[in-house]
Amino acid sequence: MNDRIARVLKKMEDKGLTQLIVSDPLSIRFLTGIMVNPGERLYALILRTSGKHTMLLNYLYFVKNTGFEEVWFSDMEDQISIIAANIDPDQTLGIDKTWPARFLIPLQEKLPQLKTVWGSDCVDGVRAVKNEEEIAIMKKASEINDAVMEKVMAYIKEGMTEKQVADFIDAEFLAAGASGVSFDTIVCFGPNAADQHHEPSDTRTLKAGECILIDMGCVWNGYCSDMTRTFYCKSADPEQTEIHDIVHEAVLRAESVIKPGVRFCDIDAQARDYIDEKGYSEYWKIRLGHFIGQEDHEYGDVSPINTNVAEPGMIFSIEPGIYLEGKYGVRIEDLVLVTEDGHELLNAVDKKWKVIG
Repeated sequence: MNDRIARVLKKMEDKGLTQLIVSDPLSIRFLTGIMVNPGERLYALILRTSGKHTMLLNYLYFVKNTGFEEVWFSDMEDQISIIAANIDPDQTLGIDKTWPARFLIPLQEKLPQLKTVWGSDCVDGVRAVKNEEEIAIMKKASEINDAVMEKVMAYIKEGMTEKQVADFIDAEFLAAGASGVSFDTIVCFGPNAADQHHEPSDTRTLKAGECILIDMGCVWNGYCSDMTRTFYCKSADPEQTEIHDIVHEAVLRAESVIKPGVRFCDIDAQARDYIDEKGYSEYWKIRLGHFIGQEDHEYGDVSPINTNVAEPGMIFSIEPGIYLEGKYGVRIEDLVLVTEDGHELLNAVDKKWKVIG
């Protein structure tokens, strides 16, 4: 944990910050090993480049021996004054991405001379580069995802509902040892696959010839997996398979260039330019991928506007798609780990289209 804090402090120094409020419970867990779900209550770790760090803790939290200076308080105390007393109002204060306005704005009103800036990238940039332990955990989470995807391919039959299939997936995750899902499982049949975040219906049944889009992920030991595959029930017409082949090739082209030093916008361009060349850019208007770790969507993405470069230890999705409203959709998604000399796919399930059910 000390190494992680040291890396955050270095980023703070590079940014010209001497103090940073970290309020994201997952970031605090990442830095300290302590996990609290604060709800609406104040909960924060104040990091300082001086080396003196402070945790702001409500008596409700069951926390002991943090190793930091601890400032305890109750719901009945003036918590804005407590925050003010534990920062330097004459120094710029970094704020992370989750600190609520109900604390920030009153603090700014109380200390009008205080300058606040976005400082979340100091922590999120460290979280984006996984160490060997985190990588091993995420590989295991993806192995569970692969195994469950193989099971659901054998399970799906014509006449089943989307919700029935989603419930099967969720139950299989738990049976495999996962603690739950990393996001609400997405199962879409036919035209519903054109809705990129469709919620599974308990009335929509699968018909022969329809596409089956499944986007799923689990949590294992606090880290997430994520994968999407698109199949066809009993048969697939040439138009649908052609679209699937285009998306499949877009995935392969994007993945082929991933290595340290490559810009994320250039990875995105590999898929985007190919889909545009095939005449389907109108039907894919979102980014190519997102970073992943303790959360399914973390800081960082693979998009046309991200000029940052890939670094060893980063894990992110590659998930182009083509979505034809009223007809069907295709998405294929892998998780990719950047290695010292290239990349490694975390998903092993075949990406080619296939007929099931």
